[in-house]
Amino acid sequence: MAVNLQKGQKISLNKEAGGTLNKIVMGLGWDAVKKKGLLGFMSKAEEIDLDASCLLFDDNGTVADTVWFRQLQSRDGSIQHTGDNRTGDGDGDDEQILVDLGRVPANIKSLVFTVNSFTGQNFSQVANAFCRIVDGSTGKELARYDLSVQGNHSAQIMAKVYRHNGEWKMHAIGENGNGRTFQELLPQITPHL
Repeated sequence: MAVNLQKGQKISLNKEAGGTLNKIVMGLGWDAVKKKGLLGFMSKAEEIDLDASCLLFDDNGTVADTVWFRQLQSRDGSIQHTGDNRTGDGDGDDEQILVDLGRVPANIKSLVFTVNSFTGQNFSQVANAFCRIVDGSTGKELARYDLSVQGNHSAQIMAKVYRHNGEWKMHAIGENGNGRTFQELLPQITPHL
């Protein structure tokens, strides 16, 4: 059973997987808040364009590479974004980032996952938002973090997956921010490295 993470919580992904972990999938899901129509009828939801990104940080805390909707694969090929969902329609993961942990270069210490509203809408317009880590080999959900803290922020530093003593761990950061892309979150990310 997956661990439901709280803000600031850290877990060992290897232990949750029950052994060696080779591949993970970071899934991001969300829905738009439905607005009620006249007399409560004909409710509708606006489209919300949230974007998942992965920043690769080296041993020095420098961004070595990024994966996001404008660069769907890391230069070394170890991390791949499955594509941009611009509405949040559908159940389950709306965007996914696939990580082949065995191919992540040895100099990469941590992978930081962020979510941004590219169109500038804030999280008061978002419902049922989550990120989750799935074992890419078995499909087993290892950890889930609820992002549905409604507010006027347009971005969030979701989580960090990092190497520690030869194993992969996850830190649910959950820090709210503002910005249309991950670049605007970099000053907030640095303290979490």
